[in-house]
Amino acid sequence: MSCCLLEFCRVQELRTVREFLFQNQNTDPPEDKNPSDPTADNELSWDTSDWESSWDNPDDKDNATTATTAEDENGGQSAPWLQDCVVSLSPCSDLLVVARDHKAVFLTAKWRTDDSGREEMTLAVSWSGTLSTEEGECVSSVICIPLASQKRSSTGRPDWTCVVVGFSSGYVRFYTENGVLLLAQLLNEDPVLRLKCRTYEIPRHPGVTEQHEELSILYPAALVTIDGFSLFQSLRACRNQVARAAAAGSDVIQPPPLAYKKWGLQDMDTIVDHSSVGIMTLCVFDQMKNASVLGGFHASVKGSPPAMSQYITVGGGPYTGFYYAIEGSTQPLLSHVALAVASKLTSALFSAASGWLGWKNKSEEEPAQKQKPKVEPATPLAVRFGLPDSRRHGESICLSPCNTLAGVTDDFGRVTLLDLARGIAIRMWKGYRDAQLGWVQVSEGRGDRESSPSAPLPRRHAQFLVIYAPRRGILEVWGTQQGPRVGAFTVGKYCRLLYAGYRLMGVNSVTSQGWQLHTQQVCLLDPTTGALRTITVPFHLALSDKKSERAKDMHLLKRLATILRSREVEPDILESEAKSVLLDIKHPAIKKQALESLLSNKNAPVSCLTSITRALHDSLKELDPEAVDEALLQLCSSQLKLLQLYTDIQHLYSAADTDACSAASDSLAGIEEELSRVGPTLQRYGQLTSRPCVSFAQDSPDAPLPARAFLAQLECTEGGRVVVVRRTDAEWNQLGSFLFWGSLSGESPLHRVCDTLQKTGISPQQLLSLLLSVWLHREKEVLRKPEETVRNLHALLIALSNMKGAVEESWDSQSISPWWQQVRNACVQSHSAAAALLASLVAHRAAKASIASLDDSRLQSEWVAVSLELEQWAVCVRQLEDVLALQTLLWVPPPQGAAGGAPAQCSVKTLLEGGRGGIADSVAKWVFRQDLAPERLKEILQRRQEREGDHNNSEQPGGEEREKSAEDADSSRTAELLVAVCQRFPDSLAPDLLLAHCCWEYVVQWNKDPEEGRYLCWAVEHLKLVSSPHIQLGISSMMWSTFIVKRFSAAAFLMEKVGKAPKDRLCRRDVGMGDKALTSFLGPCVQLLQILMEADSAVEEVPPPDLCVEEVWGGADGPASIAELALEQRGVHYPLVQHHCLLASLLNAAMTFSLRVKPLSLFDSKGKNAFFRDLTSIQLMPSGDMDPGLVFLRQEFLLRVLTAWVQATDEAPAAGAGSPPLPASGPRADWWPSLCLELSSLLQVNPDILRRHLVCELYNQGLDLRAEEVMLEVEDKDVLGSQLLVLTGQRLSFSLLHSQSQTQATMELLARLPPTLCTWLKAMDPTELRCPLVPLAQSSRLVSRLIEMLPENHGQYSLALHLLEAVEALTTDD
Repeated sequence: MSCCLLEFCRVQELRTVREFLFQNQNTDPPEDKNPSDPTADNELSWDTSDWESSWDNPDDKDNATTATTAEDENGGQSAPWLQDCVVSLSPCSDLLVVARDHKAVFLTAKWRTDDSGREEMTLAVSWSGTLSTEEGECVSSVICIPLASQKRSSTGRPDWTCVVVGFSSGYVRFYTENGVLLLAQLLNEDPVLRLKCRTYEIPRHPGVTEQHEELSILYPAALVTIDGFSLFQSLRACRNQVARAAAAGSDVIQPPPLAYKKWGLQDMDTIVDHSSVGIMTLCVFDQMKNASVLGGFHASVKGSPPAMSQYITVGGGPYTGFYYAIEGSTQPLLSHVALAVASKLTSALFSAASGWLGWKNKSEEEPAQKQKPKVEPATPLAVRFGLPDSRRHGESICLSPCNTLAGVTDDFGRVTLLDLARGIAIRMWKGYRDAQLGWVQVSEGRGDRESSPSAPLPRRHAQFLVIYAPRRGILEVWGTQQGPRVGAFTVGKYCRLLYAGYRLMGVNSVTSQGWQLHTQQVCLLDPTTGALRTITVPFHLALSDKKSERAKDMHLLKRLATILRSREVEPDILESEAKSVLLDIKHPAIKKQALESLLSNKNAPVSCLTSITRALHDSLKELDPEAVDEALLQLCSSQLKLLQLYTDIQHLYSAADTDACSAASDSLAGIEEELSRVGPTLQRYGQLTSRPCVSFAQDSPDAPLPARAFLAQLECTEGGRVVVVRRTDAEWNQLGSFLFWGSLSGESPLHRVCDTLQKTGISPQQLLSLLLSVWLHREKEVLRKPEETVRNLHALLIALSNMKGAVEESWDSQSISPWWQQVRNACVQSHSAAAALLASLVAHRAAKASIASLDDSRLQSEWVAVSLELEQWAVCVRQLEDVLALQTLLWVPPPQGAAGGAPAQCSVKTLLEGGRGGIADSVAKWVFRQDLAPERLKEILQRRQEREGDHNNSEQPGGEEREKSAEDADSSRTAELLVAVCQRFPDSLAPDLLLAHCCWEYVVQWNKDPEEGRYLCWAVEHLKLVSSPHIQLGISSMMWSTFIVKRFSAAAFLMEKVGKAPKDRLCRRDVGMGDKALTSFLGPCVQLLQILMEADSAVEEVPPPDLCVEEVWGGADGPASIAELALEQRGVHYPLVQHHCLLASLLNAAMTFSLRVKPLSLFDSKGKNAFFRDLTSIQLMPSGDMDPGLVFLRQEFLLRVLTAWVQATDEAPAAGAGSPPLPASGPRADWWPSLCLELSSLLQVNPDILRRHLVCELYNQGLDLRAEEVMLEVEDKDVLGSQLLVLTGQRLSFSLLHSQSQTQATMELLARLPPTLCTWLKAMDPTELRCPLVPLAQSSRLVSRLIEMLPENHGQYSLALHLLEAVEALTTDD
C-alpha cells in the first residue's frame, strides 16, 4: 500500500486545440509537412532536442523557443505549448478550459465506449472562440467554478459550471460552459494576475470557524474579494436572463449587485500570487502581543479578539507578506454588474456606469464601449509582517485544504512550507525549479474510532503536499509537516499539475447534508497522451510505524475486497493476489476478517480457497506458539476441515457405487407389494405434478452448492465436531441435496458418503433431517424412478440408524423411539404427499426390521413398546395414503375458463389442524375450482353408492362424439378420483357435509365478487341438495345473517328511496353490485328464505344427524366444521322469515320487470319495523284487516307484474305440449302468475281480480289458449264476460273498420249489421290491443265462450249474439 497515479479521463482533439490557439504562428503552408514522417500526424509526440539545447544556453532561450515553435508547427510536432497556455480544470472534472492570448477552448466531459466495450470518460471540445472584447487585451487567468443545484433531489452534482476569466485590461468576465457571456466587471485598471476561489467546507471540529464563500482577484497592487453568496445569486439571475432573451427576447431584469471589497496592498515591492485564508480569530496572548508591538506600552486591549480576514501574498520585498483585514472596518462596495444578453438576433453588452441597465441602440453603442465604467478606489491595507529575503522572489502559493499550511515556490528552485497561524517557514525543499504544487487531503477509514463504546471520535485527516518538478519530469508526494516522501512517479516534462483548492459554490451547512461530492483534488494533465490522472494516497502513510501497520492492514483488506469484487480475474491470479495480501496482513483480527471475506466470496473456486487457507494455516504454525492468535488458528483449521469435507463429497458424487446392498434387501421384503398397491395413485399423482412450470435456474435443486454456502451452514465446535446451522428452508434443502442426492439417485456410493459424514462428527439426527428434507423436496425426481430411489433411501436410513447416537440402545418400554418419531414428524408435516408416503413405507419396514432384530434376552413386557411403535407407523401410513388420494384429487387442473387459483396443498398436519371439517373444506374448494355444477356433483355422489350400475350403463361413444368422448373421459377420471376419495373418507366426506361445505364455499366466493350471481345461485342449489333439515336450517340462517341481509336491506332502502328499479351507478354505490347482479341476487334470496321456512317446518320430524369422523383422523383438533356450526344455530321465527320472503319476492319482481314501486310503502308500520331483524327473534307482526289504501297499492303492483309478465312472453306453447321447465329466474318464467296469486293471499288482495286481469292481458296479447286455461279458475264470470266483450269488439272493429285490406264482402257485411252494433263497433278503439291480428277462428271461439258465460238476462247478452252472428258471417265469407 503505496500511492497510486490512476488515469480517470482522457482529453480528445489536442491537435485541434493547439492548432486553434497557435494558428497565427503557423506561417508555412501545410504542403511543406513531411508525409513520410511517422510522427507527423501524432500531435502528442515531442522533439526536445532544441529545447534541451536552449536549456544549456539560457541567454538564447527566447529566440530558441520561438524558432522551435515555428519549426515544430511546420513539421507536425509541437513544443511544450501547454506551458504557454492558461489552463483550468473544474473540481468536478467535467470542464477543462485552455486559453492563450485572446482565444480559449472549452472541453466538456462525455462518456464513450472504447474498443473493448468499457465505458470511459473523455473531454471533448464543446466551444472555441475569442474572449477578448477590448483592443489589445489578453487572457491572464482562468478559473472554473461549479455551481450547486438548488433542487431538493440533488445529490451533489453541479447544476452548471461558470468560467471566470481575468484579462490584462483589468476586466473580469463570467461565461457559461457554452461560451455565453454573463457578466463583465471592471474592478481595477491593472492586469488581473490571479483568480482564486474558496467554497464552503464542513467544519471538522466544533471550534473551527465556518468560512464564507468568496472569489478573490489579485491585481499588481490591489486585491478584490467578491462575496460568494452575492456572486452565486448574480450568476443565477444572469444565466436565467440570458436563457429568456435567447428564447424569446424578453425584457431585461437587473441582476442583484455584486458585493465586493477592494484592498490596496501596501509595503510590498511586487506581488505575483496570493491566498485568501479566511476569517480567523487570534487567541488572547497573540492579541496582547500584537497590541503591545503595534501600540507600545500604553496600548489598550479590547475585551474580545476581533475577527480578521487573513491574506498571504508572495512576490518580492518582502518575499512573503501577511495581511490582516479586521471584519467590519470597511463596508462592502455594491457594484451594478454589466449584463450581456445573447439572443438569436442581437448580443448587447450593458454598461453599469450610471448604475442602471438598459438596451443600447447603434448610435449609443460606440461611445458606451469607449467610456470605461467607474472604478472604485481601494482601501489601503498595510502588511502586518512578512518573510524578508531581498534576493528571493516568490512565484506561487498553494493553500492547504485545512487552511493552516501553504506551499510557496520561488525563483531559486525552492519549495517552502509555511505555518500560516504562526507566520513562519517550517520546511524547505530545494531542487524544484518551476515547480507546481497541489495538496491531497485523505480521511481516515471507518474503523475503531467510530465503533468505540462511548461517543464516536471524529475522523482524522492527513495532508500531503504534491510537488511536480517539470525540469526533472517527476511527481512527488510528501507527508506534512515533517513527514517523509511517501510517493514518487516519473511523468513527462511537459505536464500540468491542476489543483483547484475548492469545490462547489452555493453549498451551505443545510444543503450539504447527505451529499456525496465527487471532486478530484489533484490532477495531472499529460499533453503527450492527453491523459488526466489523479493521485490516491492511503491514510496510513501519514501515521507512525505502529499505527501505520494497522492502517496498512486495513488498506490491504480493502484491496482484497476490490480483487474479490472483480469478476474478470483468473483463478490463478486471484489465488496468488489473495494469498500475498492475506500473508502481508499483520493484525490477527484483520487477518481473520480478510479470511472470512475470502471464504464468503462466490467467485473463488474451492481449490483456491483450500490453497489460501492452508498457506495461512502453515504460516501460523511456523510462528512462535505464544505469538499466534488461537481464534485465528482455530478458524483456519476448522475451515480447512470443512473445505476438505466439501471436496470429498464432490469427488464421491462422481464415483461409482460398488457397495453391496444385500444386507438391506431382507428388510425390504414386501415393499414391492405395497408399491404396487399404491402404484396407480402414485402414477396419477406423478402425471398431475409433472406439468411444466416456470422456475429460475438459481432456484433449481440441481444447481451446484457454492463453497461459501456450504461453509456458512456448517460450524466446527471446540471438540472438533461439525454442527449444521439451520438457516432458511431453501439453504437447508440445498445442503441436503449436496450431501445425499447423489446417494439417493445412485450416482454416489452411499456407504462411503455415510462414513465420510460420520467421521466429521455431525449428529445422526441432523443428517436424518437433511436426508428427509431432500427426499421430500425432490419429489418429482423420486417419482421418476421410485424403485431405485426407495431402495437407496432404505439403505441410507439403515446406515444412519446404525450410527452411534442414532437409535438409543435402550428406551422405556412404554415410550416411542425418538429416532423414528423424527421420521414420522417430517412425513406428517410435508406437503409432498407421494414422497412422504414412500418415506413412511420405507421407514416402517426399517423400523420393523430393527425391532425384529432385538436381542432375544429382552423381557416379554417390551413387546408392548414394540406394538406401540408399529401401531404408530400403521396409523401414519394410513393417514399418508389418505392424504395422497386427497392431494391427487386436488392437483386435478380446473377446466379452461374456470375460476382457477393455486391448488391447495395438504398434509397430515394441516388436515389435523383444520378440524373435523378440514377435509370437506379442501374438497369444497376443489369443487369450486373445477366449476362443478350441483347436479353433476349430485350424480357423482350417487355413483358412490351405485358404482356397479354406473359401469353397466356406460356406452361406447359413436364416431361423431369422439371429441366429446375425450372430455367425458377426463370428466370420468375426475369423477372416479372424487369417488375414491369419498370412499377413503366415508364420514368426513358424507354427502350432507360435502354439500354444506360446497354451499358455504360458493357463497364466500360470491361475497368476494358479487357480480358473479351464478355463485350465489349454485350455493342455494347445493343447499337444496342437503337432505338433513337441521343442517339446511343452520346453513341458511348463517348465510342470511353473515352475507345476505346487509346487501338485501341496502337494496330495499335504495328502491324505497328512488321509487323504482335503481340504475347501475346507484346500485354500485349503495349495494356494492351492478343492477344486473342485483336482479340475479334477489332471486336466490327468495329461494334461500323458502328453504329456511321448509327446513324449519321439517326439523321436528327428523332427528339431528350424528357427525362422525374416521378412526385414524380422530385426533383432529381445530375449528368446528360448517355442519357442526349449523347444528348449533337457534331456531327461527317462521312468520318473520315469511315476512322477509314476501318482501324479497316483491323486490325481485320490481327489479325483474323494472317496475315503479316503493316496496316498504306496501306495508304498515308494524311490517316495516319487523324487517331486517334477527330471524330468531319474535317480532310484532301485522295482523287483522289491512288499510284499503295499502291493499289497493298492493293490488296495482301485482296487476302490473302480471301485465309485464304477459308482455315478456312472446308466444304460447303449442297445443298439447307440456309446459317448459321452470327457469330459476327471468321475466319469462312460467311461475310468475302462480307467485302473484300466492302473494295475493298474503297481501290481502282478491285473487279473482288478478285472474280476470291475467285472462284479459293474455287475450290482449293474443295468447288465447293460455287465457282459456286461466279462465277456468275465474269465479266471477259476469264481470269477466263484460271485460272480454269489449276486447272482442275491439278485435272485430279492427277487422271491419281499421284493417288495410277491406273487401266488398266486408262492406256488405257492415251494411247488414244492426245499427246499434255498428255504432258500438265504431266506438271501439282497437289501438289498445297489443296483438290485433288474431285469426277469426280464435275470435269466434272467444264469442262462444262469452255467450256461455253471460246469463240471458244480462244487459249485453243481445250484443253478444249480434257479435256471434257477425263473426260467423265473416268466417263464412272467408
